[in-house]
Amino acid sequence: MIAATVVPSFLLSLLTTALVRRKAEQWGLVDKPNEERKVHTEPTPLGGGIGIWAGLVGTLILAQLGVLILTQLDPASFSDNRFLSSLLGYASTHVDGFFSQLDKLWAIIFCATTLAVLGLVDDRLGISWKLRLGVQFGVAALVVFALDWKLSFFVELPMVTELITMIWIVGLINSFNMLDNMDGLSAGVATISCSMLAAVLLISPSEKEPQLFVAAFLLVLVGSLLGFLWHNRPPAKIFMGDAGSYLVGFSIAVMTILATFGGYHDGSQHAILAPLCVLAVPLYDMVTVLWIRLREGRSIFKADKCHFSHRLVELGFSKTQAVLTIYLMTATSGLGALILHRVDWIGAIFVLLMVACVLALIAVIESTARRHKNGTPD
Repeated sequence: MIAATVVPSFLLSLLTTALVRRKAEQWGLVDKPNEERKVHTEPTPLGGGIGIWAGLVGTLILAQLGVLILTQLDPASFSDNRFLSSLLGYASTHVDGFFSQLDKLWAIIFCATTLAVLGLVDDRLGISWKLRLGVQFGVAALVVFALDWKLSFFVELPMVTELITMIWIVGLINSFNMLDNMDGLSAGVATISCSMLAAVLLISPSEKEPQLFVAAFLLVLVGSLLGFLWHNRPPAKIFMGDAGSYLVGFSIAVMTILATFGGYHDGSQHAILAPLCVLAVPLYDMVTVLWIRLREGRSIFKADKCHFSHRLVELGFSKTQAVLTIYLMTATSGLGALILHRVDWIGAIFVLLMVACVLALIAVIESTARRHKNGTPD
C-alpha cells in the first residue's frame, strides 16, 4: 500500500515541479529577494505548489481509473499469476469502500484546489490579507456546514464545535504558510506530520479496521511533498509558494477532521489529541510569531523575520541546522501520538507534558540565548 500511494505521487510531483521550474519566469512566478522578510539572495521560481497539486490529484485520478479497470477483470483468469490474483482479490475486497468515499474525495480536492488557485493568484499578483482570509474561512465554512465535517470533542455543543473546526482549518492553512520561510522547511515538516498521522491511523485501528481512506490520502500527499522536496532541498531551485502551503495545510487539517483517533465507548477518547502532538511545532511557530508581532505593536498580517527558524538562525544556527532542528522537534512531538491509543488518561497527560516540555525547552533556550546576545543580565 505504501509504495502504491507514495511512488506515483512522488514521480508526478517530481516531473511537474521540474516543468514549472522551467516555465516559472515565463509565467511570472518568481520570488525576488526582500531584506525585510526573505532569506534567499537570488530570484527563485515559485509555483512548486502546482507540482504538489499534480502529484496529489493525478495519483488519485489514476487510482480511480485503476480500480475501475481491476473491477472489470476476473481474478480466476489470473490464477497462474499469484501477484495479480492477490491484487485483484484485494481490490475486490475494498472496491465498495473505495467507491463509497469518492464523493468525499472529490469534495476535498475541490476545496483544496480552490485554495491552491487562491495561493497561485497571490503568488502571481499579490492580494490583500482580507481577501485571502475571507476565502479561507469561506472554504472552512463549506467543509463544516455543507459537508458536515467537524472535529470530535465528545461534547454536545454544535456551535462551539463548528467554530473551533473552522478556526482549526484556517489556522493550519496559515501555520504551514508561515512555516514556508526556509529551503525545505514547510514541505519537510508537512512530510513528517503526514507520515506520523498515517502511522497513527494504520497501527491504532478504529473499530477493528485501519482507516485506509485517510491514511492513503496522507501517504499520497507524502509522495507529492517528497517529489517537490527534491527540488526544494537547499539550495532550493523552486519554492512551493502560497499555492502549495494553502493546499498542504488544508489537506492535513481536513484529514485530522475525517480521521477517528479515539472512540467514546472504548476508553480511548484521549487519542483525539494525536493531531495536537503531531502538529505542535507548526502551531508553536504560528502562535509565537503572532505573539511577537502583537507585543511589538505590528500588524499580525505583515510578513517579517520573526519566525521560529529565523530566530534560530539569529541565535547562531546555520539555515540547514535550523531546519533540521525543527524536523527533529516535529518528529519528537509526533512520536507521542503513536502511543496515545495504548495508554490511559494519565499516560496521555504525560505524553502531552512531554510535548509541552519540548516546546518549553526551546522557548527557554531562545530567551536565554537572546538575553546573553543582547548583553542583558540574568
